[in-house]
Amino acid sequence: MNPTELSLRDLHLPEPVGWWPLAPGWWLLAGLALLGGVWLTIVYFRHRAFTAARRHALRKLESYSSAYVGHGSAVELGKQVSELVRRTMLAYAPRAEVAGLTGEAWLEWLDRDLDRSHFANGDGRALIEWPYQGADLTVDRSDVGAFVDAVRLRLQTPVRR
Repeated sequence: MNPTELSLRDLHLPEPVGWWPLAPGWWLLAGLALLGGVWLTIVYFRHRAFTAARRHALRKLESYSSAYVGHGSAVELGKQVSELVRRTMLAYAPRAEVAGLTGEAWLEWLDRDLDRSHFANGDGRALIEWPYQGADLTVDRSDVGAFVDAVRLRLQTPVRR
């Protein structure tokens, strides 16, 4: 037989395997990724809502300390910051635990989650002293800065339940 007369053709390879339609494992993986994304979004927005009072309080604290530079009244600053701390702590702690605290008990409660005593034995003590002083109270600016720093630390530190 003559090889030129044979009706042979070149070898043809099959078409490469396409990526579509996806295999069931990929659909499962895509579904899990979608569920994970939804779960992370929900967690993010819950955390954001939970920390909204803290963020608002920190902005107000900066506003009050900036206003202090203008009016220079430590009594006014003490009143504003005292109310701000009380409202913020009521947003994070049980009302029955926080609402009735005054004086030393209030300062000790504020020190509860901090690394050291900033309120009962520190600069935050002004929280219960300055609002009740006369209008002629003079306070050094470094004391005001230390007071604001102590309050800022309290507002930034999460309250443990």
